Amino acid sequence: AQDLFYEESGAFTGEISGGMLAELGVRYVLAGHSERRHVIGEGNELVARKLESALAAGLLPILCVGELLAERESGRAEETVLCQLRSALEPLSAGECSKTVVAYEPVWAIGTGKTATPEDASLMHRVIRGALKDLCGKDVSDKTAILYGGSVKPSNAAELCAVPDVDGLLVGGASLDAESFLGIVYARG
Repeated sequence: AQDLFYEESGAFTGEISGGMLAELGVRYVLAGHSERRHVIGEGNELVARKLESALAAGLLPILCVGELLAERESGRAEETVLCQLRSALEPLSAGECSKTVVAYEPVWAIGTGKTATPEDASLMHRVIRGALKDLCGKDVSDKTAILYGGSVKPSNAAELCAVPDVDGLLVGGASLDAESFLGIVYARG
């Protein structure tokens, strides 16, 4: 699922709870997607609540983190991503952290046609892996999947998947076209 609400029940028109998603057979749910953060205005505290709600419902959350172009250009990319990770993961136990997937979404690359270079992705994925070690322990850090999501397409999927610490891809717009999505799947191998 692309989102969930942090309350399990109540009068929240238009929202869907983790329990409802679980009843539908959903296994994974996004929390903190860049569009939710920057278009809808969801902050770190709300993302953390959604992460906890997903885990409580038995769902596997995909925690999305990433920086805006202005944050990147001002040298605050790592600081931004670390703040997002700390906010979401500090309240969790190591066991809860172990059920969480992290997706790095450089916001400046989403829907713009720009893509992080393999070097950019490698650096940020190493930063994320290090933060996971600090926040959740080495065992959890070693086993947590870290995905890359930011203008993934057939022409760059294989190169991105070859980057150390990139364990998979979070595909956005390219997944809406079957031929494009299959190209990404085949590129991944």
